[in-house]
Amino acid sequence: MAVIQTEKRKGLTGSVRVPGDKSISHRAVMFGAIAKGTTRVEGFLPGADCLSTIECFRRMGVTIHTHSPTSLQVEGQGWDGLREPGSFLDVGNSGTTIRLMLGILTGRPFWSTVIGDESIARRPMDRVVKPLRQMGARVDGRRDGKFTPLGVRGGNLQGIRFESPVASAQVKSCLLLAGLQAAGTTTIAEPSLSRDHTERMLRAFGVELQREGYAVSVQGGQSLVAQEVRVPGDISSAAFIMAAALLVPDSKVTIRDVGLNPTRTGIIDALQAMGARLEVEEKGEWCGEPVGDITVRSSELQSTEIGGDLIPRLIDEIPILAVIASQAEGTTVIKDAAELKVKETNRIAVTAQELRKLGARVEETDDGLIIHGPSPLTGGECDSHGDHRIGMAMAIAGLIADRGCKVHRAEAIDVSFPGFEALLQQL
Repeated sequence: MAVIQTEKRKGLTGSVRVPGDKSISHRAVMFGAIAKGTTRVEGFLPGADCLSTIECFRRMGVTIHTHSPTSLQVEGQGWDGLREPGSFLDVGNSGTTIRLMLGILTGRPFWSTVIGDESIARRPMDRVVKPLRQMGARVDGRRDGKFTPLGVRGGNLQGIRFESPVASAQVKSCLLLAGLQAAGTTTIAEPSLSRDHTERMLRAFGVELQREGYAVSVQGGQSLVAQEVRVPGDISSAAFIMAAALLVPDSKVTIRDVGLNPTRTGIIDALQAMGARLEVEEKGEWCGEPVGDITVRSSELQSTEIGGDLIPRLIDEIPILAVIASQAEGTTVIKDAAELKVKETNRIAVTAQELRKLGARVEETDDGLIIHGPSPLTGGECDSHGDHRIGMAMAIAGLIADRGCKVHRAEAIDVSFPGFEALLQQL
């Protein structure tokens, strides 16, 4: 098992690029696979999750050429180009792969079985299985389809209106992909707006969508047309570099070509509310996604309250936000984030547990965290628990801890940020 050791530092400086956006990379492969024609993808994230997506679609007969780790060519033959796989579709550790792919599989006229690793086997799939069954999908699995393995007999879907109890881009995307193959109109209404990468990219691939407030609708029977996709840097990965620049004294770091999708920039809003010296320079759009540069300087931070509609816009950044909050003046409250309990780990419990090892004052609540700051971090040893975002958050904490931090099971970081340790050394 890999180990990362970070030490107390001063003066991080430089201009860097972070790996491509994980959410957009997944979708570029999936949408290219069901589109007609050749989709070229530049800036692809060659992390373990996205590689699982490639392998699943290859098993369904899609030709995908990899010209380099970050450059792909997907030969799509439309919906009917997908073939019944001759073996299991293994999503590895990727929740995005399994939930979005289920939306595609339930409309295809063949049998498939979807599996994943031990973490996926514990993550609830009924949040997509139940509405898919309302559309007429035939999905079965452990605990009545709540857990993998899942067997899917696709075809004969009917459009529905689904009132989602949570704002979830994975649920919404799954049902939109199923709705494209269903008779009639499919509408997904959310309590607040979740990430809209799917809507933006579907429009770029020629699909017509209608939005009314927090509800989005799609008419069945539409086809996708191949596109050129340039993937911006992942703001969730950039958040760790932003945190390092904020917390390490005498630092100034610019992160180039980062995705600035408004449904993902909650981290920027939260940091600005805490007094972060942070500048954003917008540079245009790539395939419907706004892109720009972010410059961050060392800052004196104040506590804040994070909750409500802001949570879906920064749900993946909460572990690193907790590290930042441990150095802010006052008590930071993170609430309405119960969704974190069903990520790769229970991120509420694990974030609190690991930060306390380093000397932070953190309390768990039912739906979030209470962090008292500023807390001098003593440092020590932590464990990623197989969760890439926990591993990176603790590594960043080590940059300001007296004894640094040794992170065990650090191989998990490659899921979303291959080259993380080398990039830190570059700064």
